[in-house]
Amino acid sequence: MSHVMNTYARLPVAFERGEGAWLWDTAGKRYLDALSGIAVNTLGHAHPQFTAALQTQIGKLIHCSNVYQVREQEWLADKLCALSGMQEVFFSNSGCEANEAAIKLARMYGHGKGIETPNIIVMEKSFHGRTLATLSATGNRKVQAGFEPLVKGFVRVPYDDLAAVEQAAAHNPSIVAILVEPIQGEGGIRTPEPSYLQGLRRICDQQGWLLMLDEVQSGIGRTGKWFAHQHSGILPDVMTLAKGLGSGVPIGACLTAGKAAGTFKPGNHGSTFGGNPLACTAGLTTLNLLEQNGLLAHAEALGNFIREGFTRRLGKLAGVKQIRGQGLMIGIELDKPCGALVTAALENGLLINVTADSVVRLLPPLVLSEDEARHLIDTLSPLIETFLQS
Repeated sequence: MSHVMNTYARLPVAFERGEGAWLWDTAGKRYLDALSGIAVNTLGHAHPQFTAALQTQIGKLIHCSNVYQVREQEWLADKLCALSGMQEVFFSNSGCEANEAAIKLARMYGHGKGIETPNIIVMEKSFHGRTLATLSATGNRKVQAGFEPLVKGFVRVPYDDLAAVEQAAAHNPSIVAILVEPIQGEGGIRTPEPSYLQGLRRICDQQGWLLMLDEVQSGIGRTGKWFAHQHSGILPDVMTLAKGLGSGVPIGACLTAGKAAGTFKPGNHGSTFGGNPLACTAGLTTLNLLEQNGLLAHAEALGNFIREGFTRRLGKLAGVKQIRGQGLMIGIELDKPCGALVTAALENGLLINVTADSVVRLLPPLVLSEDEARHLIDTLSPLIETFLQS
């Protein structure tokens, strides 16, 4: 009997090694990893240059306190700001911590404007984390159940609905920010209208609010650009990152620009482990390798290839509602709950995920090849066909 706390419905498999887009279990069976640790293993598994960089850093310095300057942290912050156009970075250890920082920052920003009870607009079907504040911001009742009382200060509206945001603005003078995912990941790979983020930017500018983008799942090249919002040509006031930034090493980041920059002062926020030399080396190496190997353009092209392949195989099947996504962030929505496909795929040497009950979610590493993408399509398509006929 395991002494690990029973907080996950785990599948009956354990992996002992990986290479590229492949994993091997303890019995030696090979699996194509089309989930990459839920958008975490950006460079796949055991990337030789990434591994070498971590080994070198471990041999020099793993951790030192944030009461000192951390050069690796400064280098990574400089790189992230150069790629994003943002101005400042706070480093944490996870996406929910990055979102906690954003929520705290919005409240401090509001108090600075003389608003006693600042409110943040959040979206239905969103996911921002499992800490008390981030699960309160999340638009999923299953995540919140049992953890009441929830944190106050959130105004919820439908996703991809600018009119609802404008209506909220008209009825709540205490709103100070919007927190939104450019693409809803846990919500089912839901992509908004192209003008949605531009509209949110316009409203925030008119109202003096902060536009805060949760790019924890959609950032770091996954959609074919460094950050998903760059497809819309806007700049947020706050952006949060995690998952793919460290290619498996835990790291999160909260970036600020414009009117959000300079809000936090010494003592307002902190993290013991956040931004340590090892995690920041992982982040900087990830960004450099993505850049050097042209993996953003690869993610965009391969994502189109995969969606087109599934559309040819599945698009006309009764029961397939939509095949959607951007880059290597792909969802196949069916007309009924399809969690059973996860086990069926596992048995066939393929790692996938189902989210929002009826959406097959694919988040392969950005190093996935076209041949591996073809294998993904050829393996998963008949499984979905069989499932829909059952």
